[in-house]
Amino acid sequence: MNNMNELVVQPSTPVTFNFFDAGQFEVMQRVCKMFANSELVPDIYKVSASNSEAKAVANCMIAISMAMRVGADPLMIMQNMVIIYGRPSWSSKFLIATVNTCGRFYPLQYRFTEKGMLGKVDYTEYKTTWENGKKKSTPERKTFDGTKVMDVECVAFTTIKGSDMVLESSPVSVRMAVQEGWYTKNGSKWTTMTKQMLMYRTASFWTNAYAPELSMGMKTDDELRDIVDVDFEDVTDVAEKVEREKAEKANKTQIGIEPKEEPKSEPQPKGTATAEPAPKPTAAPVPAEANGGMFNNSPGF
Repeated sequence: MNNMNELVVQPSTPVTFNFFDAGQFEVMQRVCKMFANSELVPDIYKVSASNSEAKAVANCMIAISMAMRVGADPLMIMQNMVIIYGRPSWSSKFLIATVNTCGRFYPLQYRFTEKGMLGKVDYTEYKTTWENGKKKSTPERKTFDGTKVMDVECVAFTTIKGSDMVLESSPVSVRMAVQEGWYTKNGSKWTTMTKQMLMYRTASFWTNAYAPELSMGMKTDDELRDIVDVDFEDVTDVAEKVEREKAEKANKTQIGIEPKEEPKSEPQPKGTATAEPAPKPTAAPVPAEANGGMFNNSPGF
């Protein structure tokens, strides 16, 4: 016999939004305009001099659609979606909170293991150069001196509710961070917040392996900062760029130009006199006296 006082929790079904339904789209536009005029949302969702209303509403609509898919509050999505190099990403704290509150798993836990001093670690650093507008990466072998750095390994794990099976992430260590170039990157937080970065990275690895639908395939902001390179921007001189475009896009087919034909004279009807050409003027003969000059009185040779 069932207990009448027992609370039965029904699984919540995420609310979806149909972009192609005229009624739902109109209601969503009104909701997005409300968010776009609020002071509590980040700048990319807010109407401002540099962010038009159409752009702000579009950003709000995408954020609200993602909030519906993961079952989160729209304002929470807007506050925790970070744009890195033009790509959307989650903050690591939000991703961990999403896993802990989804109702399918127990909260994530972390296991740390000290592997001893790191020692000398060889790693490859790729030096990026640009030649004729093309990206070129040149590998360069380097050695990191980690004789005074402890090699710590971290694993994120939890269990599914109603099961005893432990789900573990791939291990992430300081040695891996050095070999991947995360530790030696300019402005890296791995040197100052090593354990925190280990937890963030293992939580991301765990979510990608066991619950990718929660992250919707998006990486965390610290992952993008570690692995994404800045896209190339051509800043060539304008005159040089114009000359290059002319050479690349100019018409390669030679166009022949026929010489202009001279007009033909019409035939004269018979019986009509034709005008004879005027005689060319001839020079008048020069007198001998004038032609002699200073040699007239000279004796003959």
